[in-house]
Amino acid sequence: MHVVITGANRGIGQALDAAFRARGDDVTGTARHGGDAVQLDVTDQAQQQALARKLDCVPVDLLVCNAGVYLDKGQGLADGFAPDLWTQTFAVNVTGVFLTVQSLLPNLQLSADPKIAIISSQMGSNTRAPGGSYIYRASKAAALNLGRNLASDLRQIGIAVGIYHPGWVQTDMGGGAADITVEDSAAGLIDRFEVLSLATTGCFETWDGRPHPL
Repeated sequence: MHVVITGANRGIGQALDAAFRARGDDVTGTARHGGDAVQLDVTDQAQQQALARKLDCVPVDLLVCNAGVYLDKGQGLADGFAPDLWTQTFAVNVTGVFLTVQSLLPNLQLSADPKIAIISSQMGSNTRAPGGSYIYRASKAAALNLGRNLASDLRQIGIAVGIYHPGWVQTDMGGGAADITVEDSAAGLIDRFEVLSLATTGCFETWDGRPHPL
C-alpha cells in the first residue's frame, strides 16, 4: 500500500509514518521544511504541484491529511485572536487539506481502493463547545465540514473519506498531560483507516473507533 502523510515530521504524523513503514507499506511523508521528508507547505500551490509531478502516475491508496497548526492556544478574548492568526490557521488546517486532496486526486484514482483520512479534532464538534480556542476550533469545524462534503462528491468515483479525532495526544500541541501517546493514537487511527469504506464514507470517529458527535 502507498500512503501519503502530510505533516509527517513530528507528532501524530511522524508516528503514523513510522507505523506504516514498520509494517512494510510504501510511505511518502511530507513536511513544511523538508528534512527527511518530502518538502510540502500545504498552503503553497506551487509545492503542491511539485509533489503531484513527483508522484506522477504513482497510485496513492491512502492520503492522510494530518498537517495542522494551533496558533491561538492560550489567547484571551479581550486582546487575542489577531486577524493574521485566523488567516494562517485556516490556510493550513482547511485550505491546505483541500489543496492536497485536489493535487493528488489523479493518484487516488489510480488506486483500486482509494481512501482519504482527514485528521480533525473533537474541538471541531458543534455539540462540544466549551469556549476558547476560537480560531483552532473554527478551523477544525471547517475541516470536518470539508471532509463530509468531499465524501459526498468523491463517493461517485469510489474514493472513501473519513474524518478523525486522534485523541488528546502527548505532542507539542497536546502537551505532556495529555491522555495517550502518539504511538497509541497512530495504532488506533490505522485501525480506523483499515475499515474505512464507501459504506462508512463521511464518518467522524475517534481514534479508538467511537462515532463522534458532529
